[in-house]
Amino acid sequence: MEMSLLQNIQPITWQELEITEINNSLLFLLLLVSCFIFWKKLGKSNLNLPPSPPKLPVLGNLHQLGKLHHRSLRALSLKYGPLMFLNIGQKPTLVVSSAKAAREVLTTHDIEFADRPKTTAAEIFFYSCSGVVFSSYGEYWKKVKKLCVTELLSAQRVRSYQSIREEQVDILIGKVRCACLSGASIDMSEMLLGVINSIISLCVMGRKATGGKDNSEFGELLKRLMLQLGNFSFADSFPIIAFLDNLTGITAHLKATSREIDAYLDQVIEDHSMEDYDEQLYFKDFVHIFLELQRNGKLGIELTRDNIKAILLEMFVGGTVTTATTIEWAMAELVRDQKTMRKAQQEVRRVVGNKSNVEVEDIEKMAYLKWVVKETLRLHPALPLLIPRETSAGVELGGYSVPARTVVLVNAFAIHLDPEVWESPEKFIPERYEKDPVDFKDRDYKFLAFGGGRRVCPGLDFGQASTETVLANLLYWFDWTLPDGRRPEELDMDESFGLSVSKKTHLRLIPTLSSP
Repeated sequence: MEMSLLQNIQPITWQELEITEINNSLLFLLLLVSCFIFWKKLGKSNLNLPPSPPKLPVLGNLHQLGKLHHRSLRALSLKYGPLMFLNIGQKPTLVVSSAKAAREVLTTHDIEFADRPKTTAAEIFFYSCSGVVFSSYGEYWKKVKKLCVTELLSAQRVRSYQSIREEQVDILIGKVRCACLSGASIDMSEMLLGVINSIISLCVMGRKATGGKDNSEFGELLKRLMLQLGNFSFADSFPIIAFLDNLTGITAHLKATSREIDAYLDQVIEDHSMEDYDEQLYFKDFVHIFLELQRNGKLGIELTRDNIKAILLEMFVGGTVTTATTIEWAMAELVRDQKTMRKAQQEVRRVVGNKSNVEVEDIEKMAYLKWVVKETLRLHPALPLLIPRETSAGVELGGYSVPARTVVLVNAFAIHLDPEVWESPEKFIPERYEKDPVDFKDRDYKFLAFGGGRRVCPGLDFGQASTETVLANLLYWFDWTLPDGRRPEELDMDESFGLSVSKKTHLRLIPTLSSP
């Protein structure tokens, strides 16, 4: 459920910044003056910093990120090493690109690297970063994380949501069956995002984020939020001229979206507060859980309504796109490799037999399906750059000095493709896990699909359950081919940055109802 904000910055053009009321010459002069001051201060440092690519005045290394940051940073790390020091504008940044270095950051020096950098969008959308994902490391974060892990995302709670997953997957399967009748192709990317959106919104707030006038409007708000989370902000890369965010309207647009989402979440909480419900019910959405714990004095921490809304929004935003994207990549890889597709389908159909639905007990017996999910997350981690961390103090790492308040990017993508720890790392080979049953919480830090250390993604079990349920059903009920007679090897696998790294072009497939 984690997501990276820094990784979403696209190459900067003045047109994209939409500066209409400020003279560009004046703006450029301000940049030069402010960055001259910054670089002058930086030049006084005598620290033994990690290797760094050459920097440009003003931009630092910003121009070297490219459109696909995880790939650009991996290419740079192959030249400059697994510990690499960059300046993203004014922001000192450490890039970690090996399992050994990741272990030092996430285990040996975990406390020093446990903080989060504050970004403009996260501050505005998530109530001054008062949830669990973006909050600063400390007693508040510890208590909020414990609350989320034990009350919202425990294994028992995840199991209690299985009926919702099955209900929404049944709706998805019904839509695909209708497409089978016409022989038409379907937009798998849209369908997958829709079903995961429904599952998570029902679990979080007891209602879908789409469907009905009010909920459709909220669905559109969430789309806007997800786009704006990656918007460029002067404050994030050039703090010395942060005031330009106000002059250009960047801050105003973020706050406008935040106000509308805030009003909706307030109404959801008010509606839940007025409901009469049985506290013994097995299923309760997240809002019910918070209100019940608050009413009974069992929260274990004093939370304001804004704190609760921050957690609810993080859970929703963090889990939707990442889960849908993982299933999308899994289907794409299987369609490209028909031999692997057949092996996965044979296992699913053998385990389920002639039953009318795929049960959670069946999925637990599907070893090959689980290998497919792991291999998808290795080659296509939803967050190839883990959510940025920030050093709370200066630290010695790998023989180098890392200053306090340095942003830290762990490049999971680079680690997952390291030939020193993975055999044939560029190939999609689910069978590799038969000999090497790597865990999602891998202690060797060669597999970081859900992060690692004390800030590992708390929604791991939730995301895994949704991914496996949807994928098992798609493989059980249907056979899949590409439209227009295209061969599997012709499938476009180009990437696109967003909240997660998804396919650049939507995945369109033709389903055929199978006869298990």
